[in-house]
Amino acid sequence: MEAKAHAKFIRIAPRKVQLVVDLIRGKQVGEAVAILRHTPKSASPIVEKLLNSAIANAEHNYSLDVNNLVISQAYVNQGPTMKRFRPRAMGRASRINKRTSHITLVVSEK
Repeated sequence: MEAKAHAKFIRIAPRKVQLVVDLIRGKQVGEAVAILRHTPKSASPIVEKLLNSAIANAEHNYSLDVNNLVISQAYVNQGPTMKRFRPRAMGRASRINKRTSHITLVVSEK
C-alpha cells in the first residue's frame, strides 16, 4: 500500500529541488523530516510541506502506520517555463527563463 502527494507548477528550478529530493529518497519519514528541517536550501520547506501531505494521505486515506512509513519514490519533473525579457546594453534584450517544477513523493510501509 502506498500514498502519494503531488505539487505542480512550483516556481523553483527542478535542478535545485532535485538536490533536496536526493537527500531524502529511501529514508524513513521521521528522519526525512529532520533532514529537511536542517537543510539550508530554498526547496526544503516546499518538499517538507509535500512530505507532510503525503504522510497525512497515508494516515487518513489508507490507515497506514506513520511510524513504519518510508519514502519509496521521490522525483522531480520539469514544468512549463515562463519566458521573460531583460533589457541589456546598446538596445539589446536577453531572455530570462523562469522554470517550474512538478514534485511527486510516494510513501509506503516497509
